[in-house]
Amino acid sequence: MELNRFLLFVTLFFFQFTYSQQVNWIGFEEAFELQKKVPKPIIVDVYTVWCGPCKLLDRYTFSNKDVAEYLNKYYYAVKFNAEGNEKIKFMDREFINPGYDSKRSRSRNSTHYLTRYLGVSGYPTMVFFDSDGNYITPITGVLNPMQIEIYLKLIEKKDFKKINSSEDFSDYIENFEFNFKS
Repeated sequence: MELNRFLLFVTLFFFQFTYSQQVNWIGFEEAFELQKKVPKPIIVDVYTVWCGPCKLLDRYTFSNKDVAEYLNKYYYAVKFNAEGNEKIKFMDREFINPGYDSKRSRSRNSTHYLTRYLGVSGYPTMVFFDSDGNYITPITGVLNPMQIEIYLKLIEKKDFKKINSSEDFSDYIENFEFNFKS
């Protein structure tokens, strides 16, 4: 009986390890420095420690093999705690969280100034920058692998420059060829 339990554990462990992938997350400043040398778009996952939907995005979307491989190949991926106390230099400014309370590091805290600067008001939010470092758009909410595929490819292939209306975006989605598996 113990041997069966052990074999089940080992099988499940390897199954999880084989079918999940990790995104190579880097820091905010590092992404923009790397972008100067090798231009790629940047995705910033703006999250909080208390946010349940943020955890779902990590568990089901960012750990998806197709999503992780695409991000690692075509993007600089940044994780940014919207209520953290990290000092960040961006656009010749320093952003801090002066109201940060270390006693509340595991729960709601004050909002980081960079969060406000990026226009983020809900979590999770993914903020996209093009390969030249220009701010494109924030996308708020949990997206499954097929939903995020649309945005990742739209931005990486620079197709967003062709979209001027909601009708253009609807046409783009209607003609989109999905490759990611859920």
